[in-house]
Amino acid sequence: MAGEMAALQQLHWRLEELEQRMGVGTGEPPKVADELVKVQVALSNIAGKRERIKILFKKIEDVIKYLDPQYIDRMAVPDTMKLQFILAEEQALPSRVALLEQVKNLEPVLDSASIQAAPEHAAKLQRLSQIQIQQQEQCEQFTDEVKMLLENYNKTRNIQTLLLSKQFVQWNEILTQLEAAGEVKPTAE
Repeated sequence: MAGEMAALQQLHWRLEELEQRMGVGTGEPPKVADELVKVQVALSNIAGKRERIKILFKKIEDVIKYLDPQYIDRMAVPDTMKLQFILAEEQALPSRVALLEQVKNLEPVLDSASIQAAPEHAAKLQRLSQIQIQQQEQCEQFTDEVKMLLENYNKTRNIQTLLLSKQFVQWNEILTQLEAAGEVKPTAE
């Protein structure tokens, strides 16, 4: 009895403290106890009418069922249409079965230690991927440099060929003039 009295007194003290906190700045603190009594009465009324609660829960289950996306498919697509879908896919089914059997036969490979250790090697693979990307970029740079060097070489070679051609043309003109003048005789072979 003394323990119950102490618990009741502690509850009363906590209730007063709560009422004081809620009533800061107003003249009259609201009575929390009154509101709690109203909530208690409402909960009691609900609990007393359990049949209505059961009906509510059943309706909630129905609402969840109606919200399921497959529910609309079941209602919208009649069974005859489903049968036609299955018959249309009949020829593809054996190949799909074969593929599923192949996957089932390869399942031990997927469960192997090598595959299970793959996450451990992810960091190494990431590092190697970065190195490969860097090497590809370097390769592209080298390719661009080689193209530029080849273009420069071809330009230089073309200029040299042009200069040599001009030189030969000049020598040919000089030789022609000298032959015409009679100073140089062509040699017979």
